[in-house]
Amino acid sequence: MSHWVPELLAPAGSLEKLKVAILYGANAVYLGGQKFGLRSAAENFTLEELEEGVQFAHERNAQVYVVLNSFFHDKDFDTLGEFIAKLEEFKVDAVIVSDPGVIKYITENSNVEVHLSTQASCLNVQSAKLWKKLGVTRVVLGREVSVAEAAKIKKEAGLEVEMFIHGSMCMAYSGNCVISNFTQGRDSNRGGCAHSCRFEYKLEGVDPNSGTEFSKNSFFMSSKDLEGIRVLPEFINGEIDSLKVEGRMKSHLYAGTISKVYSEALSYYKEHGDFLSDELKTWENELTKVSHRAYTNASLVEPAKADSIYDEREHEEIEYAAVGAILEVVNTDKNKYLLVEVRSAFNLQEDLELIPFRGRAVEFKMDSIKNVMDEDIERTRPGSLVKIPYVEGAKQWNLLRRRVEQ
Repeated sequence: MSHWVPELLAPAGSLEKLKVAILYGANAVYLGGQKFGLRSAAENFTLEELEEGVQFAHERNAQVYVVLNSFFHDKDFDTLGEFIAKLEEFKVDAVIVSDPGVIKYITENSNVEVHLSTQASCLNVQSAKLWKKLGVTRVVLGREVSVAEAAKIKKEAGLEVEMFIHGSMCMAYSGNCVISNFTQGRDSNRGGCAHSCRFEYKLEGVDPNSGTEFSKNSFFMSSKDLEGIRVLPEFINGEIDSLKVEGRMKSHLYAGTISKVYSEALSYYKEHGDFLSDELKTWENELTKVSHRAYTNASLVEPAKADSIYDEREHEEIEYAAVGAILEVVNTDKNKYLLVEVRSAFNLQEDLELIPFRGRAVEFKMDSIKNVMDEDIERTRPGSLVKIPYVEGAKQWNLLRRRVEQ
């Protein structure tokens, strides 16, 4: 018996990350074009890359959503129509929009499906009903909403609902923050967020109990990262349509690992109807192997409290780093090797791990390394192509990682 599970929606900061996320199990990806999005520092997609990405996704039964979640000025509408026409031509599955004027423009001038961005701070049934009247088919709810509240919104408003399940968190309501504008002149609502909430600030005041003045340094606005693997049963019981992973600016290893973990967990539930598996600890352990701050459930079950604050100097804990991606697998009688694009240098005799699209990582020792001229080398260089020994089960686009020396 097959059980219903939500869509797993992964970030695609580049065409290659799109391919990695889908191959590692994401049912859908979201991405940005060269403008109109909130991640201007991400690589983002040219029109040619977008067309190729949609084709790649659709060939594998995956969806593509394009973010148009910036807050618009009048001049931004000058080129919006042309861009929307291209998205419609490419058969993009939906656009993610925050501005009511943009929603109206798109619904009146195209047949592209519209999802409401989390930037719009939809937190209640009445708000969802209003957006539905404007032509929205799905609401990406604010991170302030619990799974139970989201289930109510879906049921009573009659809309698809999408929630974040993993990734960085913003201290402001649904990311509506102007601290970057004030501190660095960068508009966080038009793609220029400087992550000012992660900085250390000085707090001065009077203790309400003792009446004494105090002064201390603190990271009081910085949040821990969201991690909802153990909340999956609530998402499923609440029939939440889509589970979204934050991280368009994060690495290929992040896109692949997070997609793989949540996809495997959802696939297990789809087959068995529960999560009573020894794999749960394995999945949780894998989530610690990508860059992250300390984890929290945030407001998924109950409102986030003080223990969700990441009161440390900004750093991300990294246990493993990606060293390369497999571009070609050669397995013939005469030749057996993996052609690898090197992302981070590694050495001869070093221990590496191959991350398959399904199943546990495969450990192996780097017994030999050759360049493309078939010359033996002892250390690789980032950006180069090398040949390494064949690993059983390896496939194109599999990632390779190594443990980072702490």
